[in-house]
Amino acid sequence: MKIKKLNLAGDQQADLTVHGGAEKAVYAYPAEHYEYWRKKLPDVPFSWGKFGENLTTEGLTEDTLCIGDRLKVGAAILMVTQPRMPCYKLALRFDREDMIKRFLASQRSGFYLSVIEEGEVHAGSKVEILSRDPHRVAVVDIA
Repeated sequence: MKIKKLNLAGDQQADLTVHGGAEKAVYAYPAEHYEYWRKKLPDVPFSWGKFGENLTTEGLTEDTLCIGDRLKVGAAILMVTQPRMPCYKLALRFDREDMIKRFLASQRSGFYLSVIEEGEVHAGSKVEILSRDPHRVAVVDIA
C-alpha cells in the first residue's frame, strides 16, 4: 500500500474539515495501548484499527516521540505533527458516551504524521527514527 501526501492509498477521510490534510495525512496508534484498553473496557471487542488509525505501530509512544521527529516507515518518510484530538465519532465507534473523556485522560492519543516522502508500506514494515526534533516537545506534552 502506498503512503501518499494526503493519506494512504484507498483510505480517504470523510470530513476533511477536521481529519486528513497535509498535517494529518497518517494517523498512527501504538499497538502497546491495546492491552490497556482491553483491561479498561473488557466488554469491547478490539481489533487493529479500532481507534481509526491507518498505521498501527510498535515501539513508538507519545511520551518518547516528539513533534518534528522524522520516521521512516517502509519506504516512506514521515514527520510527527500532533496528537489526536478525538471527535464525536470515537464515542460512536465504541458506543460509549464517556469514550472521548477516557481517551483524553489516558494520554494514549496516538499521533498524526505528515508525509515528507511518499513510499510503499506493508504489514510488518520496518519503522525507524531518522531524526529527532531539537526542541524535544513530546506528543504527550501537547495532548
